[in-house]
Amino acid sequence: MTREELARRYLAVRARTEHLAAPLSPEDQGLQSMPSASPTKWHRAHTTWFFEAFVLAPRGIPPVDPRYGYLFNSCYEGLGERHARPKRGLLSRPTAEAVGAYRRAVDASMCDLLREAPDEDWPALEALVDLGLAHEQQHQELLLTDIRHAFSESPLLPAYLPAGAPSTRRSPGELVFAEHAGGVCVVGHEGTGFSFDNEGPRHRIFLEPFAIATRPVNVAEVRAFVEAGGYRTPSLWLSAGYERVRALGLTAPHGMRVEPGSVLGFTLRGLVELDPAEPASHLDYYEADAIARFLGGRLPTEGAWEHVASHVDPEDGNFVDDEILRPVASASGSRRVEQLFGDVWEWTSSSYAAYPGYAPAEGAVGEYNGKFMVGQYVLRGGSALTPRGHVRATYRNFWPPDTGFQMTGARVARDVRGETGRPRERTGIE
Repeated sequence: MTREELARRYLAVRARTEHLAAPLSPEDQGLQSMPSASPTKWHRAHTTWFFEAFVLAPRGIPPVDPRYGYLFNSCYEGLGERHARPKRGLLSRPTAEAVGAYRRAVDASMCDLLREAPDEDWPALEALVDLGLAHEQQHQELLLTDIRHAFSESPLLPAYLPAGAPSTRRSPGELVFAEHAGGVCVVGHEGTGFSFDNEGPRHRIFLEPFAIATRPVNVAEVRAFVEAGGYRTPSLWLSAGYERVRALGLTAPHGMRVEPGSVLGFTLRGLVELDPAEPASHLDYYEADAIARFLGGRLPTEGAWEHVASHVDPEDGNFVDDEILRPVASASGSRRVEQLFGDVWEWTSSSYAAYPGYAPAEGAVGEYNGKFMVGQYVLRGGSALTPRGHVRATYRNFWPPDTGFQMTGARVARDVRGETGRPRERTGIE
């Protein structure tokens, strides 16, 4: 990008964060409903600190307030001590207004730097700004998922935005599967466009023949799972998942109420009746795995998911830019694989681990992804709260398996085997 193009993109992403925070009061912006979530004003400040710490400070530009490094460093051990994550909701100061002033001050310094940086520093500077903007887009989604969880814990069940027009209810339909021949495939990012370090190196994998559902698991299928006693059937669950179900008394996914004649869900627009055909959201990994088993399949591996998604436009989907803020049922009725991008992040059966040949970047920025490669599962595809253009077929999201407060869903896969029980040798990409 030219200096002017990058500056415009920088300001647009930064303005989008403020737009998303605008419906929230200062009191709303201080809420932290659990240790895994953060207050809105903390997201606004942390994304600002990221540019200050990784772009401005190494170039000799002093911090707006030296104390903010301790308050808004998230996880970067190489940059010093930090305020404990579970206590972010105790930070009544700086106020939401002061955080806005902090953002404006850093934005002014960033724009000056983008205009005046020496040409020889431009490639490194552009790469860091790209990373910072992708990081901020991740926190834009977290801002929304975290405030939704906080509001879901309130007896008043407040809405982030007023209710939208009722969605058109569609027939949920049965699961249809597209078969894929498998074989040696190449996955991972390559090229000149931006990617996170955990998306590469590009490498070969082998896939046995498989079939994948043409759409995500929908609300009607989750309701069938609930009404069939799925939460009381240990044979459907991984052991750790069923222990969690019993310990917490779970009877439905987070924020979902299965009632006679309807299914209600808590969304950013309040408690609404869900369309039976819309992709089911807020499934944790254990629920996604159990529901896939109930439906006669399993979760896809991330390699199989990427192999299918590499044939799809990653900007063709329901994203936060559409301002629906919840999954929507497809209107196409296509028998081809669809809704891979947007609507819901799709759990895969793959543990989050390094690709062959992966090496983190040097310095504190190398802590961005690599040190989290344990105890988590990979999700793919983005959601209705993800910015359009942020995700791609190689994008790897990751969360612990008990995470259900994110916009997480599932897609069913199946093994494809012939009459002998061996994998079929003849199928094709559809």
